[in-house]
Amino acid sequence: MWASLAGFYNRGAMCYNQRMNLHFKKNGGYRRVRFALLLVGVLALLSACHRATVVSVGENELFELSYGSFEDELNLFSLSGTGTVNTYLAMRDGFFYIANGESKKIMELNSYGDLLSLYFNEEVTRLPSFAEKNEVNAAKKAVAYPFNTLGPIAVDSRKYLYAVDTLPEAREEHDTQKRLLLNHVVLRFASDGSFIDYLGQQGPGGTPFPFVKNIYTTRDNELVVVSTTNDGPVVYWFNTDGFLLYTIPITTTTVPLPERDEEAGDYFVSVENVIPDTQSRRLFLKIDYFLTTLDPALKVASGVEYARTLLCPLDVTTGRYEQSLEIPPYEEAVSEKLNKSVYLIPFDFLGVTDNGWLFFSVPTDKGYLIQMVQPNSQRILKRRLTVDHNEILYYSFALSGNGIVSALFAKRDHAEIAWWRTDSLLASFMGN
Repeated sequence: MWASLAGFYNRGAMCYNQRMNLHFKKNGGYRRVRFALLLVGVLALLSACHRATVVSVGENELFELSYGSFEDELNLFSLSGTGTVNTYLAMRDGFFYIANGESKKIMELNSYGDLLSLYFNEEVTRLPSFAEKNEVNAAKKAVAYPFNTLGPIAVDSRKYLYAVDTLPEAREEHDTQKRLLLNHVVLRFASDGSFIDYLGQQGPGGTPFPFVKNIYTTRDNELVVVSTTNDGPVVYWFNTDGFLLYTIPITTTTVPLPERDEEAGDYFVSVENVIPDTQSRRLFLKIDYFLTTLDPALKVASGVEYARTLLCPLDVTTGRYEQSLEIPPYEEAVSEKLNKSVYLIPFDFLGVTDNGWLFFSVPTDKGYLIQMVQPNSQRILKRRLTVDHNEILYYSFALSGNGIVSALFAKRDHAEIAWWRTDSLLASFMGN
């Protein structure tokens, strides 16, 4: 069972007190040597015990992408306007997959930026130069498919590609009872690029999904689709052949509630994100809780304020919640003249790695702060990702199963692909 991380922050002080209880010899010279050794040992031990030290992780800018309509370029000309940007990033085994909904294509690139595969709509993108009809190139592939409006993508260990797309208006369905538009499907492509089928709510060829927020693949190559409805998230869990295993509706009235003071107001619940475990059939629900605030003079509710964040594991096979884990918020200090205020900001849930580390992120004035939590040992690491927000018009983050944070940064005249090797950091702690 998971315990709260609150006790973790006292570990450094406990380690220090234990070491300071050692007795010195009365001999003066020996005592000075012992004291020097003890001081070195205490500093080293405090460094090992305190897992919340914030340092920067070096960014590795891998390659750039130009804006344009050629096969190896991105169409992001609408960044200066209004509306939704439909460009998403996924990374697996050092290969990058970019769904560029604006140009109705998906690109697979290596870490040098070389285009390896192109899935494209022939009405928008012409046949790429490396795939002319009379030319055979086994190292690259071009796959034509009539994409409509692309969404999130995922890749499993078999190199199967999954892509969210919308159906044409003539094929849309409506759930009048729940007031939902059903027009999202998940397209499946085999490793050789051949189209397999599309998945709906019941599996291959099923009823379209409501709006799909994200899709994920597990270690066993099972697909998890997270949709959004008016009542809350709905998760669809499919086996490797695409057949439905579980449908898990999540509502704010059925999620766990933390204990609160009797004098406090009612909780407002926000299910910020739902992400599956990669190793077992579990879901991690990141839930933010807010409390009503009372006007002391009028004795009436005057607003809401952030209270706490819990990560709630849900066993999808039993439908039972396991013990929740409290996630410390980000504390931002704001100074104004002689006054200093501290604001509590909940982290966004970024994902979970194959070895169980939970990743959270929050934007800061110098970039992003990544908080990594290992629940079983109560380790918590914080690392800064230095980014100049003034240069970035749009971004998409991706977390790989081995713990690498990747990003697509759209800037004014080009896009950049970068990553941070947090996997090496996690490996060093796993070794310890």
